[in-house]
Amino acid sequence: MRLSIKPFLSKCILFLILSLFCLPLYAAKTAILLDVKSSINPAIQDYIERGIHLAEKENAEIIILRLDTPGGLDESMRGIVKAILSSKVPVATYVAPSGARAASAGTFIVYASHIAAMAPGTNLGAASPIAIGGISQEKESQSKTLSIKSANDAAALIRSLAELRGRNAEWGENAVQKAVSF
Repeated sequence: MRLSIKPFLSKCILFLILSLFCLPLYAAKTAILLDVKSSINPAIQDYIERGIHLAEKENAEIIILRLDTPGGLDESMRGIVKAILSSKVPVATYVAPSGARAASAGTFIVYASHIAAMAPGTNLGAASPIAIGGISQEKESQSKTLSIKSANDAAALIRSLAELRGRNAEWGENAVQKAVSF
């Protein structure tokens, strides 16, 4: 009695080839977690930008930005917004834990993110720009003009982010112009 190895061998080869094509389906998915529990400043901007670059390099599926911030510097916030908007990996900003907030600059970061989520008992908003430093009486009228310009610029930014991500533009503008929170 003679056994033919050919059918058995061809089935094994076919199985191995099909297995190689199916490996990506079973590969582990990667998420990068970035944790921010402070004001938005140049160091936080650098941390988030480096995290986005790492996620892109590692071919991560998603970046989770856990956010708890009272706000911070406009320039750093805009740098973070640009990094999120240009990220090849989706950014999900999660305002957490309970009791956390994404105030001021944090509101813009949430609005820029691909996915926005909030833990129960958190808040978002009060995104009106404020000037840092004292104002002399002689510069008060100039300061009012600068304040209006700054508020209108911030309102335009949050409106464009809202339109890009399908979020509530009217509420975003009110967070800037009227310092409302949610």
